[in-house]
Amino acid sequence: MTTSFSGTATGRADDRAARKPHLAVVGATGAVGSVLLGILSERADIWGEIRLIAPPSSQLRSGKGDPYSRSAGRKLTVRGEEVEVLALDEEVFDGIDIAVFDVPDEVAAQWAPIAAAKGAVVVDSSAAFRLDPDVPLVVPEINAHAARVRPRGIVANPNCTTLSMIVALGALHAEYGLSELVVSSYQAVSGAGQDGVDTLRSQLAAVSGTELGTTPGDVRRAMGDTLGPFPAPVALNVVPWAGSLKEDGWSSEELKVRDESRKILGLPGLRVSATCVRVPVITTHSLTVHARFENEVTVAGAHEILASAPGVVVCDDPAQGEFPTPADVVGTDPTWVGRVRRALDDPRALELFVCGDNLRKGAALNAAQIAEVVAAELAA
Repeated sequence: MTTSFSGTATGRADDRAARKPHLAVVGATGAVGSVLLGILSERADIWGEIRLIAPPSSQLRSGKGDPYSRSAGRKLTVRGEEVEVLALDEEVFDGIDIAVFDVPDEVAAQWAPIAAAKGAVVVDSSAAFRLDPDVPLVVPEINAHAARVRPRGIVANPNCTTLSMIVALGALHAEYGLSELVVSSYQAVSGAGQDGVDTLRSQLAAVSGTELGTTPGDVRRAMGDTLGPFPAPVALNVVPWAGSLKEDGWSSEELKVRDESRKILGLPGLRVSATCVRVPVITTHSLTVHARFENEVTVAGAHEILASAPGVVVCDDPAQGEFPTPADVVGTDPTWVGRVRRALDDPRALELFVCGDNLRKGAALNAAQIAEVVAAELAA
């Protein structure tokens, strides 16, 4: 059975129509949650109550302390008001219309169905439901309509790497018909959470003012036990690994790019190959993209399509040194595209370089946009 809103009665539907929808942010004290609170303060004020709920944070994985109550009682500012953070339990979803989750996979797997059963539409940023056939995977610029069909009462938010490129690719696909995708990602350390950021900063301090990076293994020896969540030093280095090990040597991040691109674009047979690399950048992912299409492409045509696509900015004049870089893109919302070229040996293929802030469009902003799509539907 397909429903647009889980567990609601006529009386509650009438109540929703008479007021602004109530929003819960589960994971409000995390890195993405903090960005989301800022975004909610910047965008149109469509919300009634915004209820902040404590995330389990990294303590859930490390087993230290009580992950559900450590942040409870803190006060955070949203829309200019101080709001107390509540501990995660079933009662916090009473009266909530939409709940945005930014918590680890195992927490989302447990609590998102509970929130949906309490009558909230869940927008989940974890990987727990992205490939569930009964859960739409939504990027509003591409497939906002998919958010209306949610048998489980859950809408999934894609991975940050996918989101850093997919808006631009969706626009090109609509015109040319995407048939194959080969990408290499250059992923910021914030994709590994605050531990990743802290690790890079400590490593940069350790190598600053030294001659390290000139002999084999000298950087790794200098790092000692400060590798943090990475298998090799990130400072003065690039690490060709992100995610967890999957079958045949692929990483989970690489498979996410493949599986999520297929689902978002509605191309289950799309040929995709990805290599994910961690680089010494705090925030903003970059990708090189080789995209092959069903029809012949031109650079001028691609520029025109991308320049008019919502959520995309074209920055492409190499002669003047103009192309996107993470240091210039960080803190902005669009997908930035540059270095657009037609493949030398294939008139149906384009090469391009894209950048996107992995905490904004790559996570919090897309979740906020999905929530706004659902809110508009509920109001209607």
